[in-house]
Amino acid sequence: MKWVLLGALLGLLLVFPQLLALVVTVVAAILAKPVLVAFALGLAVRVQLPCIRRRAR
Repeated sequence: MKWVLLGALLGLLLVFPQLLALVVTVVAAILAKPVLVAFALGLAVRVQLPCIRRRAR
């Protein structure tokens, strides 16, 4: 699925070259905010961690 999305993005960039500037600007704006980057990394790590459940007594 991620390859389809990447292909769609690359296709749009080929059709509309000015979108590259927009994508670069958005990525730079997101990376300039450390709180958003930390939150996104935390979500990415949390999804991959195993879920530990407590047993009810």
